[in-house]
Amino acid sequence: MVEGKPTRRLTTIVATDVVGYSRLIAADEEGTLSALRAYRADLIDPKIVEYRGRIANTAGDSILMEFPSVVDALRCAVDIQRGMAEINSEIPEDHRIAFRVGINLGDVVEEDGDLLGDGVNVAARLETIAPPGGICVSEIVRDAIGSSSDLLFEDLGPQRLKNLSKSIRAFLVSQETHGGPKRKDELELADQSHVRYCRSGDGVSIAHADVGKGYPLVFAGSWMTHLEKDWQSPVMRHYLTQLSKSFTLIRYDQRGNGMSDWDGVELTFEKMVDDLESVIDCYDYEKVAIFGASQAASVSIAYLMRRPEKVSHLILYGGYARGRRRRGNPEATAESEALVTLIRQGWGADNPAFRQTITSLFMPDASPEEAAWFNDFQKTCGPADNMARFREMFDEMDVSDLLDDVKVPTLVIHCSDDSIAPISEGKFLASRISGAQFIMLKSKNHMIFENEPEFPRLIQSIREFIK
Repeated sequence: MVEGKPTRRLTTIVATDVVGYSRLIAADEEGTLSALRAYRADLIDPKIVEYRGRIANTAGDSILMEFPSVVDALRCAVDIQRGMAEINSEIPEDHRIAFRVGINLGDVVEEDGDLLGDGVNVAARLETIAPPGGICVSEIVRDAIGSSSDLLFEDLGPQRLKNLSKSIRAFLVSQETHGGPKRKDELELADQSHVRYCRSGDGVSIAHADVGKGYPLVFAGSWMTHLEKDWQSPVMRHYLTQLSKSFTLIRYDQRGNGMSDWDGVELTFEKMVDDLESVIDCYDYEKVAIFGASQAASVSIAYLMRRPEKVSHLILYGGYARGRRRRGNPEATAESEALVTLIRQGWGADNPAFRQTITSLFMPDASPEEAAWFNDFQKTCGPADNMARFREMFDEMDVSDLLDDVKVPTLVIHCSDDSIAPISEGKFLASRISGAQFIMLKSKNHMIFENEPEFPRLIQSIREFIK
């Protein structure tokens, strides 16, 4: 990065300030400043370090912090507020120092280490409506947390906040927990998966994470992913949990999607390949196995052609070499056009009916609860325009001419009644790649669920393939 040149990225911002700071200073300036220094040294700064955050800037009674993970940001804020509550229990009420906290996940501009932009403004305004000792978060933060925290969230509804052109739906974090059932293995693995960022070739920030131990298995990026929310996803959580037990699982959010940069980014097939290359180059592995699901299968194949020395195994799951508009099928082309129109018009709408159509294509056998989760997830993983542009790009992809040159061990897995990528496309991949293994799973879903009978066979096949 050129020194002094502003850079833009998506990150988690925590804004905090002291309640009644002017009153405290007027009453006892020396004592207040001394207490604040002690709280910073003994509680606040160590917690920021513990949760991998950093202080972006300070101004009198306020601190602006940045965290690579939404979960870590919330945990840090909760620990600080609980620590302050313990301290204040021994101090007379009129001498207590209390903090308000606001948390937002948003777009920021970094200039000489300082953070600026709408993402910061929202966090700062949320802080103003938090009660003393409280934490207020934006809707996108609440959605990103999902079930990875057992804290309760009180919905404050849309809030008109000072100097913000749009209302922000806010949630108040309770220090109490709902104590709902949790899967211990999922939570332990999610706790190990810390989000970091790297730069793609054109400077776009790509969020990536790794979890588990063993041979490196890279999940090629796709649309509709979110590094933190995937741990609660009915589509992905069981893959992450099981494969992390056997491999070092490396994942990332594709540009324009999830926790990576959304705004003003170029969305092309070549850029998707660039992002995969940038993430793999972040890790010191001589070779990696690549898991390319759905349209990421084509991205994985293109990367293999670019960097054949880096790939040991290729797994293509529910994948295709030819997008809907490149299969010579007028019906598939018409379906593509209809789907793009649907995404542009209804992706971010309050009414989930538009997204339910997409859900029914991806997971026709989903339970009502699973479908409802996926309906809500769609509108938080990326903006409608990006998702429509992705869909158009995927439907125009064609790597058919590369298949004859795939020379690494390849496993092609496909669900028998997949409506997103027909089984014929999986067979096409397997027939054109020399020596490829082909496994057909009995399922109507694009990617099978944990409770389906074929799921154990799928995981075992991957483990046996990469030895």
